[in-house]
Amino acid sequence: MTYIVTDACVRCKYTDCVEVCPVDCFYEGENFLVIHPDECIDCGVCEPECPVEAIKPDTEDDPDGKWLEVNSKFAEIWPNITVKIDPPSDAEQFDTETGKFEKYFSEKPGKGS
Repeated sequence: MTYIVTDACVRCKYTDCVEVCPVDCFYEGENFLVIHPDECIDCGVCEPECPVEAIKPDTEDDPDGKWLEVNSKFAEIWPNITVKIDPPSDAEQFDTETGKFEKYFSEKPGKGS
């Protein structure tokens, strides 16, 4: 098992999870974070830190493996992020919206840290 970041993170990109990760397995896109599944040690400390509940075990909410695939793919090409940064100024507007990946997801990398 590994943890994965799901739809709820798109356009919110809160980084509370990054700050508590003991192995620095988060990678930053322009408007989304991912977890590198080969680096995640399944400790789970990141899951309760996410204010929009975007982090889940890969065995939950991912019956077709979509989120594991997204996390795996972009963790290989986006920069590593290891410190908390401010969320986008409009993040709260997207907190409860669903289906954000199809509407807003950007493949562009973030700045990393």
